[in-house]
Amino acid sequence: MTKGSILGTGKLVAFAATKNSAKAREFYEGVLGLRLVEDQQPFALVFDANGTMLRVTTVNEHNPAPFTVLGWSVASIADTVDRLTAAGVEFQRYPGMNDSDPRGIWTAPGGARVAWFKDPDGNVLSVTQY
Repeated sequence: MTKGSILGTGKLVAFAATKNSAKAREFYEGVLGLRLVEDQQPFALVFDANGTMLRVTTVNEHNPAPFTVLGWSVASIADTVDRLTAAGVEFQRYPGMNDSDPRGIWTAPGGARVAWFKDPDGNVLSVTQY
């Protein structure tokens, strides 16, 4: 085997789990505005996340991870947070991240600004402005 790119030219596919595909569809399509590509019930919903395939897989049991599983880089985090808040999304605040502004946007030491929220299954999602 030679050194080099094994998956560097492959397209990334992202996954998230859901116990309730109807709620997941309403959230990812209706709230976040992702385009539904295919409804593969009872297995998954397939969304186009700006060129990345997102498969929201239906599962019987789900214990959400305590960390971010999906994130989006955005041009204006303040505008994005305001629009998501207006759509009913609640932003998370985490202990030790006292730099959060009233919207829940945290400024990282390197300058990136991040805000976290959850989908209906408790998966942690984020938006970041670099």
